[in-house]
Amino acid sequence: MKAMIFAAGLGTRLKPLTDTMPKALVPVNGRPLLEIQIRRLMEAGVRDIVINIHHFADQIRDFIDRNDGFGANIRFSDETERLLETGGGIKKAAPLLQDGDSSVPFLVHNVDILSDVDLRAFCEAGLDKAAVLLVSPRSTQRYLLFDNENRLVGWTNVKTGEVRTPYSQLDVNNCRKYAFAGIHLFSPSLFPEFDAWGEAFSIIDFYLSVCDRIPVYAYCKENLKLIDVGKLDTLACAEDFLRSCS
Repeated sequence: MKAMIFAAGLGTRLKPLTDTMPKALVPVNGRPLLEIQIRRLMEAGVRDIVINIHHFADQIRDFIDRNDGFGANIRFSDETERLLETGGGIKKAAPLLQDGDSSVPFLVHNVDILSDVDLRAFCEAGLDKAAVLLVSPRSTQRYLLFDNENRLVGWTNVKTGEVRTPYSQLDVNNCRKYAFAGIHLFSPSLFPEFDAWGEAFSIIDFYLSVCDRIPVYAYCKENLKLIDVGKLDTLACAEDFLRSCS
């Protein structure tokens, strides 16, 4: 199985650290986030990894080269000219991700998300599906909406009341509301669906546009432990988190 790590972001919430380094190289317990994710993927049996790069891209390339890819086969999807968002990032990386068996989905993982999910079990659960999203019932303002079969049917912001769905008669109150974890499985069979999209777009927008035609499923981990290392005040929490999960 292949994986893609989203590492192109500017990391503006981690300033001033990201004034001199990419978010992917911000250390937690002495190890850069990118190294933590690569090692976790390898423990799950993933050896082929694509990393998208933009902010301080050369630092990421040099880091991987100095460490011989940590034993993984690592390739880069270069977005230095323009950030392409999550969906656009996958679209640009398609040539690197669809070589080989096109029926096998690949794992997509944000570089700044730490969790205790068993990645190997998650990948095995989605081998026969077009897309599977890791979710949990944690409290948030924005939820993905799923039906009783855990199939994606929409999105809502519970604070504003906004709802986005391809279903005209959707009853939000009858939906399962889950928070997205920034980790998902994506089948190369979906790449032709990208043809109607431009260069930069959100993968969640894409999923919402096709979910009435193509099943997009939830993989719900009820007691998921997760931390988004996106702000300075979460770094100390991330260090404690890693120690608790080790």
